[in-house]
Amino acid sequence: MRILLIEDDENLNRQLAQMLREADYVVDCAYDGVEGHFLGDTEPYDAVILDIGLPALDGVSILEKWRAAGRKMPVLILTARDRWSDKVAGIDAGADDYVTKPFHIEEVMARIRALIRRAAGHAASTISCGPIALDVKASKATLNGELLRLTSHEYRLLSYLMHHQGEVVSRTELTEHLYDQDFDRDSNTIEVFVGRLRKKIGPEWIETVRGLGYRMQVPE
Repeated sequence: MRILLIEDDENLNRQLAQMLREADYVVDCAYDGVEGHFLGDTEPYDAVILDIGLPALDGVSILEKWRAAGRKMPVLILTARDRWSDKVAGIDAGADDYVTKPFHIEEVMARIRALIRRAAGHAASTISCGPIALDVKASKATLNGELLRLTSHEYRLLSYLMHHQGEVVSRTELTEHLYDQDFDRDSNTIEVFVGRLRKKIGPEWIETVRGLGYRMQVPE
């Protein structure tokens, strides 16, 4: 899952980005409103963490522009505790949730997990596909109750396919959501990771839809 983090406090930006990456999210960081708006307007993200008080362009204006342009990714806004009006403005502009500063980073992580799950149509913190279970809170996957030994890229691939199980996902879409903006993207590597994942969970769980991409679902 790929996250956009827009926060002008460099220390907080760095701490949040580190925690997200340790949880196997791909993270793009922006430190002002102009850069953040551009990234959110041009790159596909599974969720956005957006500070309201930003230089150059404030968070509410960014959100209004995204929603007006049809950008539907879930957005978690960060607000100052004593500025209740910011919360109202953010929600009215199209935010899906908010956290007030100062906050525990674990709370931000939990809310981001929930936003991504709900956006994909899942309510529980564990997503299942037959005997395969994905614990998004612990960033772990099991097969018949046994822990799957996955690399970071294999876990990200499995997570994205399970969040979107039953859907055909193109190689381009997988590439865009598995790597950050600075990575030298090559969609051919997706085939390699799919091959490795099939060896670990069984080839029948990931279907190749010729000319379109891949689909994960319970085999017929």
